[in-house]
Order: sequence, then structure tokens, then C-alpha cells
Amino acid sequence: MLELLLKDSNSSCADERQMAQDNSSPLAEVNKSLSVQIGEKAILCCPVLPPTSKLVMIAWEVILRGKLLCRLSYKPDTKETATPSCTNGRITWASRPDRNPHLQIDAVAVTHDGLYSCDIVTADGNYRLGYNLQVLVPPEVTLTRGKNRTVVCEAVAGKPAARISWTPQGHCTTEKEWSDNDTVTVRSTWHCPDSNASAVTCLVSHLTGNRSLSLQLSSGTRTLRSSFLLFIWYVKLVLFVVILIILGFAFFKRTKKCRKCKSENLEANLDLMREDTKAAICNQPSCSKSSLPAPVTLKP
Repeated sequence: MLELLLKDSNSSCADERQMAQDNSSPLAEVNKSLSVQIGEKAILCCPVLPPTSKLVMIAWEVILRGKLLCRLSYKPDTKETATPSCTNGRITWASRPDRNPHLQIDAVAVTHDGLYSCDIVTADGNYRLGYNLQVLVPPEVTLTRGKNRTVVCEAVAGKPAARISWTPQGHCTTEKEWSDNDTVTVRSTWHCPDSNASAVTCLVSHLTGNRSLSLQLSSGTRTLRSSFLLFIWYVKLVLFVVILIILGFAFFKRTKKCRKCKSENLEANLDLMREDTKAAICNQPSCSKSSLPAPVTLKP
């Protein structure tokens, strides 16, 4: 079984021609796995016969997923071509079958998944080249921020299912969701609360190509942390101002009370001094006339 990824709609059948030449004997059969991206044109080739072979009939057998056998044929002797309606006009001969027996699929769709076989009947025997066609659908990749330092990466509607990995690694949970058209949505959640990473990168691997998306964690974390620190600073400032106001009010009240006490004490002391002075004056002995010296009389 050989693997072939067909991307160029104008790709030739050189590989198939060489393969047919290497196996150019009756009943030689080659099976290939062919992957084609959705919307592109696919060319499926028939084996090339040896120059001496006499062609009797060419037939393509198509078995789509969940469908019955569909057969396209051409007989060179009668130039009769059979193209049934099961091809829906999108699976046709690449050219005139007498010139080019290859099969062409225009704008490949998911419904074109299936088995395709080119059978060539000659007078010497039969040749077959078979394909297992897989239609590839590139997923749509999104990366969003969740709660509590979680990040969600989604690979939506891919075929086959994409693979998701993370940088840096953390605790990841992955879910898959299948749709009716065989596409798969892969959802991976990255969670690492103890990580100091400033950014996280989602890596999506798929047969149609790899993609990576990054999300900055530092901005949101720093903003939240700065807001929290600013809130704490405001709370401390308010508490400090309230404490200053309380202390100032208490100091003012105490100072006022002390001044009042001093004023009252001063007045009391002055009153006491007045009383003492008055008492001291009143307690002095009275001066009598007898105790006074006799007046001196001067004679002329």
C-alpha cells in the first residue's frame, strides 16, 4: 500500500505510469491511499498498458461511503461509453476515454470518500489500479481565554481529527465531537494555575497543514494583580487617614480639656490666694491708741 497526497490539480500520472511498467503483467494490481483536500480537483489514473496489449474494455468502479457500486465503462471496439447518473456529473472521464482513461473529480467533497478502481481488460489479461480516497477538511482553529487561567483551543470541523498540543505543557483535557458529515471538532483546555508563563501557544497538527496560535497571559494577569494591589493600597490609605483623624480629634479634645483644667486651677489658685491674703490681713492685731507714742509738745 502506497501513500500519495495529491495537492496539485495538474499533477501528472508519471508515478502511476512507472508503477504500471514495473508491474506490466496480466492480473497486476496496485492499491494506493489517496488524500485530497476538499474543494480541489482530483485526477485518478489508470495503469499504463504494455505497447503490445490489445485493449478490450476500460471500467471504473466507484464505491462511495454508504453508497452502492457505481460503474463507468468504455469499449473501444464499439466506442460505447457508459456514464451512470450515480456520479452526479462531478465524477467524469478526464478526457475522451479512448485517449485518456483517467477519472476526474471536480471540487472534491466529503461525500467523495470511497474506493475507486480502474480495471483494464486486454486480450492478454486484466490490469487494476485501485485508490482508497480520503477527503481532507482543514479545521478552523480558535484560541480563547477561559476563567482561572484556563485557555481553550478548538480545531473545528476537521477531517480527520486534528491533534492539539501546548507550549508550555500543563494540565490539558481534550474532547472530541463528531458531526454527521464525518468531520470532527477537537477541543482542548489548558490549565496551569501555578505556572508563571506570560503566554501560551496552541499547536494544531493536521494533514492539511499545521497551525499555531498564541495568547498573552501576562497582560490580563498583571492587570488583575495591579488592580488588586491598587485596591489594597487605597484601603490602607483610607485606614491611615481615618486613624489620623481619630488621633487628631482625640489630641484636640484632650488638649482642650487640659486647657480648661489649667484655667480652672489658675482661677482656683487666684481665689485661694485672695482668700489667704484677706485672711492674713484680717488676722493682724488692731493698733490701740495707748500703744501709740505720746505726742511731743514743743515749748516756745
